[in-house]
Order: sequence, then structure tokens, then C-alpha cells
Amino acid sequence: MLRAVVRAFGDPRQVIGLEEAERAAPGPGEVEIRIRRAAINPSDLIPVTGAYRSRTALPFVPGFEGVGEIARLGAGVSGLAVGRRVLPIGASGLWQDYLVRPAEWCFSAPDDLSDDDAAMAYVNPLTAFRLIDAVEVHFGKAGGQRIGVTAAASAIGRMLLALLTEAGFRPVALVRSAATAARLGETFAGEIAVQPAAPLDGVLDAVGGEPGNALFRQIRAGGAFIQYGALSGAQLDPALVTARRQEVAFSFLWLRNWVHSAPRAAIEAAFARSFDGIRNGVLGSNVDSIFALSDLPAALARQDDPARNGKLLLAP
Repeated sequence: MLRAVVRAFGDPRQVIGLEEAERAAPGPGEVEIRIRRAAINPSDLIPVTGAYRSRTALPFVPGFEGVGEIARLGAGVSGLAVGRRVLPIGASGLWQDYLVRPAEWCFSAPDDLSDDDAAMAYVNPLTAFRLIDAVEVHFGKAGGQRIGVTAAASAIGRMLLALLTEAGFRPVALVRSAATAARLGETFAGEIAVQPAAPLDGVLDAVGGEPGNALFRQIRAGGAFIQYGALSGAQLDPALVTARRQEVAFSFLWLRNWVHSAPRAAIEAAFARSFDGIRNGVLGSNVDSIFALSDLPAALARQDDPARNGKLLLAP
């Protein structure tokens, strides 16, 4: 079988290689999954750079999100059957033809969702739910608070705009250019800005670095700054966060932490909500291109292309 492997940290386009490997038999309590679709997310690529090297062991197969069908069952597995489509979560490893994963980390995909939709039902939707929950916990009751959303034209950015509006907040879509603002304005009728015109009550930030620092300074006293990504490659200035710690609540949301601590029933409920959101169009994501795993170099080049319009999927 073919798999993508990282054996050294660095530029993903330089250090992710393709290798042939033997299929592993599932052990007790495990299942072997034939991957049908795997998503390419920023969260897949950041560990490749070495940003989290203290908790990332080499070598590893990237890919946190996707859908596959069960090919073999290990001893003692119940509730799953060969041919059943599942979402395997809890660890990376989906950028390969076959994956062995504990059955307890597999969640059934509904029959009415396509492989493409099912492959994008995990990382962005469940992260968005956790972010909205965090905003509601901080502010108590929604009362039209202005919440900035960075990278607002991204797949998760669009989800957050919709979910914040649904929850009673006033999302402010923050983008990098007038051209992006114009494109986003075709589907979002709320406030869109390269720089917000007035102080914000809160920010949901996927960027970090200097753009994040600038926004952190603009948050009203009593507000909240929740970071869930670092697309800039940098974190916020710790001195700035410390200086305003009495005025602005700062937190970093890791979906992984919640997934590894939440009861299975809570994760199943989150997936059910995600599936419903995909069905009604609120949580669906546009697909730019689908690449064979053997074309991974081209897929990674497209991931960096400013003209890309939507998510990239791998079809091992």
C-alpha cells in the first residue's frame, strides 16, 4: 500500500514523502480501514514543520480527518461491520491507503452523506462548535456582542460566521484584502473588514502573530480572545497577553484536548450536529480539487496556491 510519511521536520512540500508499506493486520479491539477520502487541513501541516516537535514523534503519517470503509475486524470488535463507512479520529495517519485504528476511535458516517462531505465533517465543524461554546460561556447570554473572526473566508471562518449569527452574536468577518472581502460578501451579509472600525468584544483567531496582536489590543475590557490556530506561524506576544490579563480573557482551543477527554456520547452528539449542519448547508465546505495520494506533491502545491477556492481532498 502507499502512504505519506514524515521522517524529518521542515517544509511540508520538501519533507513529506511517499512510501510503499505492508498492510498491518488489526489486533484485538482494532479495525483495518480502507481510506476513501482524506482532507488536507492546516492542522495537518503545522506539525510537519516541527511547531509541536515536543509532542510529535518521528516518523509519522499525516492526516487527521477523512472517511473510510472497514476492511477487516480484529478480535472482539462489536458494533461495526466490514464495509461500514467510519470516521477514524483521535490521531493522525489518514494519508495512506489503509489504516489500523482502535474501534473505539471510529464513528459511523451516515449513508446519506457523500464521501466528500463525510471527510470534512470532523475538524472544522467540531472546532467551530467548541469555539461557539467558549464564547457563550464567557459572555453568558448573547446580546449582540461584536465577535471578530479572522480568516473569515476560510471554510471554518464561514462556519463561525453562521453559527455566531445563529447564537445571537454579531460576527465581524476579518479578511486580508478587499478582493477577499468582495468574494465573501457574495454569501455573507454582515460586517466585513480588513481592519475593524470599532473595538471588538471578542475575537476567534486562526492567525496569531502580529495580526493577532493588533486585534488583541482592540478588544474591549471584559472581552475574550480565543486562539485556535497560528496560520502566521507565530503566537501572540506573551507580554501583551500578560499586560491585559485583567481586562481580556485569553485562551487557546485545541480540539484534540476535548476529543481525548470528552465521553463518547458527547463526541457522537457533536458528529450528529455536524452531519445535520452539512445536510442543511450551514456546515458544508466547497471542494477545490481531489487528488490521488500518488499526486500528493501537486496537492501540497495547490494547498499553497492563493487561487485555491475550497478544500483539498486525497483519494487514496
